[in-house]
Amino acid sequence: MQELARMRDRLLSVAGLLATCTVLGVLGYRFIEGWPILDALYMTVITLGTVGYGETHPLSTQGRLFTIFLIMGGIGLVTYGLSTVTAILVEGELSEALRRRRMEKDIAKLSGHYVVCGAGHTGGVICAELSKTGREFVVVDRDREAIARLAERLGGEFPHLLGDGTDDDVLRKAGVERAAGVFAVLSTDQDNAFLVLSARVLNPRARVLACQKSLGVREKLLRSGADGVVDPEFIGGLRLASEMIRPITVGFLDSMLREKETHVRFDEVTVASDSPLVGRPISEVKGAEGGGPLLVAVVQAGTDRYEINPPASRPVLAGDRLVMIGETEALAAMRRRVGREPDHLIA
Repeated sequence: MQELARMRDRLLSVAGLLATCTVLGVLGYRFIEGWPILDALYMTVITLGTVGYGETHPLSTQGRLFTIFLIMGGIGLVTYGLSTVTAILVEGELSEALRRRRMEKDIAKLSGHYVVCGAGHTGGVICAELSKTGREFVVVDRDREAIARLAERLGGEFPHLLGDGTDDDVLRKAGVERAAGVFAVLSTDQDNAFLVLSARVLNPRARVLACQKSLGVREKLLRSGADGVVDPEFIGGLRLASEMIRPITVGFLDSMLREKETHVRFDEVTVASDSPLVGRPISEVKGAEGGGPLLVAVVQAGTDRYEINPPASRPVLAGDRLVMIGETEALAAMRRRVGREPDHLIA
């Protein structure tokens, strides 16, 4: 929208200068030569257009001097106007502005999506995972080159905004008030803390996760309103240790992330209160026979306790969160069957 406004202002300034030059030409011929308005306008237009049709009426010495200055000024203005229009068309400014406006309209239609603030390496990993699992997202970053690199990584254009993720107006344009979650993965802990505060105020219902960049700030980020804080170095250390002492298990998890033909994930499915499975035995969703997502654990509503491999006779309760593993399409089908989208991503 701002790009279109800037182009409009540039074109209006060019049009204003040309109109002013035309009016001055008409008035000059009118008062110097005493010509009728139409003759003065015709002479002014052919002079500015340098078409060489000849003088409308014989010119006096004063008229010829005026014409010289009109030609010199007019050629400059016409050249400037043509170069401005050419730059807008040839350099792609108009098409880029229209594309941005179309994207902003598409973003305005999103609901229940994820806002990823930061298009760096961590943000790219998040976006790739959201894309693979069928989640809609919007990326916010002020670095145009970072957005371009991420587009190349994802294999095409994606919804994004160029702007500061700590700016409330930018977050509103990204649809944070309708978002299911916000990822704060900016370059500094201070920026992430400001972002968490803004997102929490704009959408208290959204799940907000922050990336910790340095030691000792976890509690501060949590006090800022983050639902969770992730320390990449801590996780990296755990991963190195796991790679050393349990390589087969780590290899299994890696295979889920690296498989290109199918996308297998751990995910969360929440049981709606009006789900047809409420009261039915958990065996109907366990998937132990194969062909569907496999139930790994259940977290009962209002608790944080994991029931690992619950008994087949356990009844399904409203609000149960089912931790399952399976292909993303099968998990999506399970969510439709159970009757509610997940509150957030598990892994």
